[in-house]
Amino acid sequence: MAYQIPRNVKGEGRILFIFSTKALITTGIGAGIGLGFKWAFKAMGLNIVGWIILIVLALIGFSIGTFKIPNTTAFDLTRKTGGENIDDVILRWIKFKTKSKKKIYVYTEGGTKDDR
Repeated sequence: MAYQIPRNVKGEGRILFIFSTKALITTGIGAGIGLGFKWAFKAMGLNIVGWIILIVLALIGFSIGTFKIPNTTAFDLTRKTGGENIDDVILRWIKFKTKSKKKIYVYTEGGTKDDR
């Protein structure tokens, strides 16, 4: 008799074992911004500083596309957005700060701040 054994398919959408599609895109955006800084610093004769900035911005892009905000009550931000992807929180903040007619409201369990 053959049984279907569930398998972990979470990492199958990954490229080079560490890059998901979203992480690859955000790393590329960070590296693209860093490339502009690298060219500017190379023109000033500071090629090593340009490489460092490029690597740091690529790592920031990778972390934005990969990691989630920790679920802790230490800070107001992490209490409200704990467990969500960093890029989702950034996109929601950008949408909220633009002066559009559409507003996004996030409700927390327990009511308002005064109720806690």
